Amino acid sequence: MAREIRRVAVLGAGVMGSGIAAHLANAGIPCLMLDITPDRLTEEEEKKGLTLESKEVRNRFALRGLNNIRKQKPSLIYSQKDLELIEVGNFDDDLEKISGVDWVVEAVVENLEIKRNLFQRILQFWKPGIVVSSNTSGIAIRQMMEGFPEDFRRHFLVTHFFNPVRYMKLLEIVPGEDTDPAIVEEMARFGEEVLGKGIVYCKDTPNFIGNRIGVFSMMYAMHAMVKHGLTVEEVDMVLGPATGRPRSAAFGTADLVGLDTLLHVADNVYNNLPDDPAREYFLPPDFVKKMVEKGALGRKSGAGFFKVEKTKEGRQKYYLDYNTMEYVPVAKPSYPSVSKVKNIDDPGRRIKEVISGDDKLALYAWDVLSETLLYSAKRIPEISEDIVNIDNAMKWGFNWSLGPFETWDAIGVRESVERMEKEGKEIPPVVKEMLSKGYERFYDVKEGKKVFLDFGSVEYRDLPVNPKIILLPDVKREKGVVRENAGASLYDIGDGVLCLEFHTKMNAIDADIVEMINFAVEEVKKYEGLVLANHADNFSAGANLLLLLMEIQNKNFDNIEVMVREFQNACMRLKYCEKPVVVAPAGMTLGGGAEITLSAPKVRAAGELYMGLVEVGVGLIPAGGGCKEMILRALGHIPDGVDADPLPFLRQAFEAVAMAKVSTSAKEAFEIGYLREGLDRITINRDYLIHDAKKSALAMAMEGYRAPRPAKVRVPGRSAKAMFEYAIYTMKVAGYITEYDAHIGKKLAHIFSGGDVAPGQAVDEQHLLDLEREAFLSLCGEQKTVERIQHMLMKNKPLRN
Repeated sequence: MAREIRRVAVLGAGVMGSGIAAHLANAGIPCLMLDITPDRLTEEEEKKGLTLESKEVRNRFALRGLNNIRKQKPSLIYSQKDLELIEVGNFDDDLEKISGVDWVVEAVVENLEIKRNLFQRILQFWKPGIVVSSNTSGIAIRQMMEGFPEDFRRHFLVTHFFNPVRYMKLLEIVPGEDTDPAIVEEMARFGEEVLGKGIVYCKDTPNFIGNRIGVFSMMYAMHAMVKHGLTVEEVDMVLGPATGRPRSAAFGTADLVGLDTLLHVADNVYNNLPDDPAREYFLPPDFVKKMVEKGALGRKSGAGFFKVEKTKEGRQKYYLDYNTMEYVPVAKPSYPSVSKVKNIDDPGRRIKEVISGDDKLALYAWDVLSETLLYSAKRIPEISEDIVNIDNAMKWGFNWSLGPFETWDAIGVRESVERMEKEGKEIPPVVKEMLSKGYERFYDVKEGKKVFLDFGSVEYRDLPVNPKIILLPDVKREKGVVRENAGASLYDIGDGVLCLEFHTKMNAIDADIVEMINFAVEEVKKYEGLVLANHADNFSAGANLLLLLMEIQNKNFDNIEVMVREFQNACMRLKYCEKPVVVAPAGMTLGGGAEITLSAPKVRAAGELYMGLVEVGVGLIPAGGGCKEMILRALGHIPDGVDADPLPFLRQAFEAVAMAKVSTSAKEAFEIGYLREGLDRITINRDYLIHDAKKSALAMAMEGYRAPRPAKVRVPGRSAKAMFEYAIYTMKVAGYITEYDAHIGKKLAHIFSGGDVAPGQAVDEQHLLDLEREAFLSLCGEQKTVERIQHMLMKNKPLRN
């Protein structure tokens, strides 16, 4: 029987310890967070009259960690309410409490002696069955566990989270020589299913997989920058999205992580791997040593490879000129190799285009990429048995769009190897043998199955399949599509469930998507249920603003009315579909995307859900049923037959729309009112989202689902409108909103009060939809709305005009 992790002790309340504790709370797991006991009072504690025996003092470091969770931006925690799941304490008074937990995770400073001393203290209270792990980023298990009892070693492993824990998908699991394989399997299951992590299995080697490959690539990039005579700014132009790396790029990432942290990880390889052929690259260039001496460690110190200063003209960004060690303003130069790929969405195509160029950034990118690919291939089987774990580590831990071997496939293995050989680079024998056998890719599809190249046999093996992960491209390859157009595709994902996927830019709602929603609602009558989901970072960023702006400028207001009415009707069809409909949003779910979600009979949301009705930011109001659904939900809290003042119930819903509130998580979406307690559900592991939504649809069908009856509500009418408008007036006078914000607010007040009707009058949904559409169209005719839409399209941020 698999063990259950019901309670956890986190030892260490620093950046990593507090991050782990916060994410356990996100998953609903109570935890105990402990840290050391101070040996002296702070000045503030002395002023309070506290002593070293005061609990507040003894728990100071754990309380500081808890406060860090509370205040950190972006938030480490889904909901402030979840802080109640974290109990704080200290090693001297509370360590005995670990005897009542299922897992103890150590997250103290990266010092072998300190860790071993703590494990000795843990041993005093440890009981067989309690899993103990270290969050070390690279200290060997054999060093940490030397001399410890065999049974304790059987329960010990490394669980290496990446920072920030909530947002970084990677969890490296490293067993020791004596670790019980069942415990490794159970912790991997817990990490994936409960914490939502992507699991990578590593060997007990310095820096494991992610940091070994990632830090090599970053350190090599520094040395190559000097060799090629590039600037820090130029490097980050090309080692960012242009080559499938995150927007923070190489040096931006180094500043984010902290130069001291980066060099600590690099030193660990240099000191512990004397036989690594690339060992010298892990030593920093001279200018980096000077940066450390000056304290230029990155964002934490205010300056690193980059710094930002406030000037009269606004924020000015500078980069370090490593020749003079002075900061100079960014110049934003232009190079063809980077410029030509800006509109290419496919990362593999982008990378191939960049390295095929002949300017200095292209040559530099090829140098760094080719050495990274070769280094990765040469580390098998030292750090991993297969390419899959290496690729996943780099995607999930360093936010690369493609792993090294996926990248190699994208640029062409044979073609790139020929180029490497011409340059005198040493090609790993396994890659030569692969090509000699006629195998052109590391990943392929054979006899309908996805396979990967096994380096041991130099033959293809089936890629592991997780039945809880439904990949729509695989469904399309195996079964085709039910129907598709330029904006969306409808798939049969098995067991009688259809899945509608949007695939416009940013999944913006357009006529093609509306057409496919209407088709799906009809088609699902032959099936058991319908899921709306996709694999994009964002479920939907809302309406197609560019199309709307063009219609406004051409004064095609009749066309706009038709567009709005059709979208309203499509959302209503989803709501009243005779078969179960489950919407599975993730990431940004804004405007029209939020309205589709609000219309759903059931929602299965990803934990990372940034949902909001944000139309006021572009001078409009929600008109696809967003206001209507918020009103129905608010007034639905009043029991039938109860004569209650509706205003307190409507106020929160009105504020959510008027202030364009966006949830920072699915849990916060419940608190705002976008999701419904007791009905909608959360999936923390995004990879499981479509599978879980499918299960929800099937469960609804099995329970004999019937579409809801059309709703009617009693609205507060004219009297409430005056009260809403007074609240808007006070906010304007106080300077919280602009004159035009107030103008939009009055439009919303008219809708939320139910229009120009008597207090308590019952209205149907169509009445509220008509109010939405009328307000939307009137705002489309306003110049300030046009200005807001233009500003959003040009600057990607709202204009407060």
